[in-house]
Amino acid sequence: MSKFMPSRRAAHKTMLCLAASAAALCLAPAATASPWPDHPIQMVVPFPPGSSPDTLARLIADPLSKALEQPVIVENKPGAGGNIGTRYASKAKPDGYTILLTINGPMVTAPTLYKKTLGYDPTTDLAPITLVGTSPNVLIVPADSPAKSVQDFVAMAKAKPNTLNYGTVGPGSSSHLSMAMLEHQAGISMQQIPYSGFPQVVSAIITGDIQASFMVPGLAVPQISAGKVRALAITSLQPSELLPGIPTMASQGYPGFEAISWDAMFAPGGTPEDIVDRLNQAITQILADPSVKQKMAALYFSAAPSSPDQLTDLMNKDKARWGAVIDRLHLSLD
Repeated sequence: MSKFMPSRRAAHKTMLCLAASAAALCLAPAATASPWPDHPIQMVVPFPPGSSPDTLARLIADPLSKALEQPVIVENKPGAGGNIGTRYASKAKPDGYTILLTINGPMVTAPTLYKKTLGYDPTTDLAPITLVGTSPNVLIVPADSPAKSVQDFVAMAKAKPNTLNYGTVGPGSSSHLSMAMLEHQAGISMQQIPYSGFPQVVSAIITGDIQASFMVPGLAVPQISAGKVRALAITSLQPSELLPGIPTMASQGYPGFEAISWDAMFAPGGTPEDIVDRLNQAITQILADPSVKQKMAALYFSAAPSSPDQLTDLMNKDKARWGAVIDRLHLSLD
């Protein structure tokens, strides 16, 4: 036998070693891969502490931590109507360790309002997880206003074109676009007065500096109950158990008039589907908890979990509705 030729026993031993090495390589990924999650998760909220998105996020974070057996840490990144924090989350690594709770504005109207400077595309840079909660807006007027209904208010506006003032929290906000939609449907024209926040809008309604506003119920209802302002309508298609006794816009001559505020959970685009599914299942179970529902109701939000596809459908529907309003206004905030 040539000295360069291995013996049969040596060759057999070499083949066994190679087979063992190959088997070890095949098993290595499964043995070393870390299960998700294995460290804390960041829940980005693009609004300040104390805001309704922040409150909802903290309501979900604790039970979600227990469900995933890892801390879920709420981090506020406010600014630009929620666009800054939403953009931050959209650029995060899609590994399941950054999630986002935001409202409809940054996801639906911002891409139309900020065509040049938004810095993210909600349809590709963020992956829907689930809808969290919904809340109608409320149309309010001063307590001593002659208007007792939407029809009365529209008649007042028609009698004094471009004279009545309405308050908003800025151009392109839900309060602005909702009134612009009413102006279009009712054939009226009024003057927008922007304020820095809804507390200032409520104060202006009470003093009579403005004649109306669509606004969030959390700030409106206490003043309604105190008799300082009057509610004319809510903007859901159906009456709300959270706002009993207040008729809908649809029931007062404006069928299809809907302006719902919603909060939803997203992950960076490209996050693995199994992680998205697990988050969806965990958050859905949390939102079914009666104590969570009760706490959300105190904020005038109804728990409304959904599938990722249902959330995508809602976004597309809202984008079409509000995009038409924005186009009629020729409104751009770039």
